[in-house]
Amino acid sequence: METLREYIRNKRHHVYRQHVDADLASEYSALGLSEKERMTRRFEYLSSLERPVILDGEQIVFLRTVENIPDCFTEEEWAERRSGHFIHELGYISNVLPDYETVIRDGLLALRERADEYCRRVIDAVLRLSDRYADEARRIGRLDVAEILSHVPRYGARTFREALQLFRIVHFSLWLEGNYHVTCGRFDLYMYPYLRRDLDSGILTEESALALLEDFFLSFNKDSDTYVGVQQGDNGQSMVLGGVDREGNEVFNLLSRLCLTAGRNNLMIDPKINLRVSAKTPIEIFELGSELTKAGLGFPQYSNDDVVIDGLVRKGYALEDARDYAMAACWEFIIPRYGFDIANIGALSFPRVLDRVLHTGADFLTYDDLEAAVSAEIKAECDRLCDEIHDVLFVPSPLMESLLTVKYRNFGFHGTGLAVAADSLAAIKTAVYDEKRLTLAELVSAMDKNFDDTPELLHTLRYDMPKMGQNDDRADGVATRLLAYFSSALDGKTNEFGGCYRAGTGSAMFYLRHAAEIGASPDGRRRGEPFGANFSPSLFARVKGPFSLIESFTKPCLRDAVNGGPLTVEFSSSMFAGEDGVKKTAMFVRAFILKGGHQLQLNAVNADKMREAQEHPELHRGLIVRIWGWSAYFVELDREYQDHVIARREYVL
Repeated sequence: METLREYIRNKRHHVYRQHVDADLASEYSALGLSEKERMTRRFEYLSSLERPVILDGEQIVFLRTVENIPDCFTEEEWAERRSGHFIHELGYISNVLPDYETVIRDGLLALRERADEYCRRVIDAVLRLSDRYADEARRIGRLDVAEILSHVPRYGARTFREALQLFRIVHFSLWLEGNYHVTCGRFDLYMYPYLRRDLDSGILTEESALALLEDFFLSFNKDSDTYVGVQQGDNGQSMVLGGVDREGNEVFNLLSRLCLTAGRNNLMIDPKINLRVSAKTPIEIFELGSELTKAGLGFPQYSNDDVVIDGLVRKGYALEDARDYAMAACWEFIIPRYGFDIANIGALSFPRVLDRVLHTGADFLTYDDLEAAVSAEIKAECDRLCDEIHDVLFVPSPLMESLLTVKYRNFGFHGTGLAVAADSLAAIKTAVYDEKRLTLAELVSAMDKNFDDTPELLHTLRYDMPKMGQNDDRADGVATRLLAYFSSALDGKTNEFGGCYRAGTGSAMFYLRHAAEIGASPDGRRRGEPFGANFSPSLFARVKGPFSLIESFTKPCLRDAVNGGPLTVEFSSSMFAGEDGVKKTAMFVRAFILKGGHQLQLNAVNADKMREAQEHPELHRGLIVRIWGWSAYFVELDREYQDHVIARREYVL
């Protein structure tokens, strides 16, 4: 296993890759092909180019050798679509969860029987590629692989290994079809029966099952750099463990434990693990998760069933579907099989809303007048965001669509820079209205000059005013109200599919992009300085400690911000040098859950080591950090994302 692991870590398998230079878009356009025909024909072509490669010792096969997927449409065709439609991101389907459970149970031939002609052709192409893999296995004497491929993916899995192999083929095919941010869903729920059966029959032991699982986890890392994302690592290969099932029964099982162990042993960025927990979760499970934090993986990300399920039901999801929630690429809550939500369709910047209000030139006689104007502007911004979304169009995906039974088509908005806006309003109330140190006009003038002429004011605003994370109601109360304004502004709104809009506390990459859209802010943030990532304090906030973070960031009603967005906390890696580091971290996570937090993600970092990695990346290829909702290799990130992680405060318990 270690030989295979190092082979993939060192990217030696890249030697098998081939680049496709064909201009399929122009060819398909000249032929006047329909969208479905283009998608189907492209898949048939790309799968025919795939070269069957079976690495030494691997048990789960299928290696991506086609490194790029040419577009189906010309630039002119995309421009025409955008002129009359709302095109989300790349226009291809992303961030949905296919029905893995059924296809693994029944196989592709059963799916083919109820599919349309396009999906049947895609399935036929998958089967041809699978047969070529079986032939290659026989050629090199890997009869174990050939035997498995003689059954799956045509027919349903009979063993744990067959189930893993069938998943790999489906997952591989969905990416090759052109979908992206294809997640894994509730892996320990739908895969556990196969493991249990093999253990009971003696086919597997726990030790051999773990080895098989580690091999399977490696498959996620073979070609993840070819997947679409803002940065390397942002590929959406997210796995959910634990939580309750559709009837409310606890799911966490032996497979859940083995998955956590496999992730820790492999020390790679994929699959990224989300752990569903609640007030009932035993401390031992938090300790298992904390072992991965100690290892520096940046996951698991924790989600609180007690908050999330209730929040989803409030938004109209059936209870059994809400109980079955999983995470999209980062943190957004989606429903396996039944959800076609667009959970990241837009983003509201709280600081930009405030900046707009402050630059109206209005004379707000009281602080309450100012906050009322901010509330009205949040509503106006939500109205504008919703009005911009109409005639949503996705490129059809024959295979992906055959694995969905759509019940929900809701939209979600990120809410960025909450701490910056809350701290800014708290500073205004304190310095302008309560202490009367200066007028609002004078403050805005100083901001517009980037505080260049007012260094003492800058210091006061930056370090002496209330901040989120300090357990100070002057800032936390503002944040609570801002989030409530955001949520209520979306209440009752419906999209063109009859779905709802969901407010969230995540930022995605907007902690950089939205920060660049405004100048300095009243909290002492200067022009060009980024916001904190997600639901987190400002980078320069003097926070008392990690438990004051919990107090601050669990005060808002997070059931109403059910699009997701985690509190992100960096712990110093030195904290784990002692024997009690894992136990302390587990207790911290459990405290967050008991206080009503909705999502939490942790980094174990060392700023000096990251700076050294910037200077000598060749020495730190395996250094992993959590970015905004996913883990990545530090040296593969753009400098601005590296610098943001370095700038985040490191805490100890």
